[in-house]
Amino acid sequence: MDKLTLYIGNKNYSSWSFRPWIALTGCGIAFEEVLIPFDFPGGNPRIREVSPTGRVPMLVHDGFRVWESLAIIEYAAELFPDAGLLPHDRQARSLARSYSMEMLSGFVALRSACPMNMRRPVRRLDLSEDVMADVARIETIWREARSRSGGPFLFGAFSGADAMFAPVVSRLERYDIPVAADTLEYMATMKALPAWRAWEEAALHEPWIVGEDEA
Repeated sequence: MDKLTLYIGNKNYSSWSFRPWIALTGCGIAFEEVLIPFDFPGGNPRIREVSPTGRVPMLVHDGFRVWESLAIIEYAAELFPDAGLLPHDRQARSLARSYSMEMLSGFVALRSACPMNMRRPVRRLDLSEDVMADVARIETIWREARSRSGGPFLFGAFSGADAMFAPVVSRLERYDIPVAADTLEYMATMKALPAWRAWEEAALHEPWIVGEDEA
């Protein structure tokens, strides 16, 4: 198997990078990490050297480039069909893709009001009804998936679907958003992953600050 290279942005802020990174790492897929920090007001021009969109994440496999978090996870799932990135059961696999696409295209209110920032002190904000509606829908997805699979992850074992929701776990924690007991249980399961702890440890020690970490 040829080497995989994953280009990512700041671990403290880049939710889009977090998703494929924790997916590959959590499923035991080896890759080289190249971090290009967003240390300029308009981003980092180095990203355009590797990415046609000027954004990360970007996966390179034997010269072939794949961008966008979910596309990277899907590509890796085809390269490594036994790694567990997607459920083997057809219906479960379709649900995983549906939930992942909903995460990819939705929950704009939550993402806008609560940007990912793992260094942010845990503190609650006054959040809009739209944000709390997003949270309620996410809790429903997690509850339904774990009930169907038996848990502890969305589809039993850790998969790409869990990876797609990983930044939400951080947001719910950092912004102290009130959630149900089963949601807290799932969050604790995610945060106990060695891959999660490795990413978070690196994020907490990054030298780059974008905007205001205390917001």
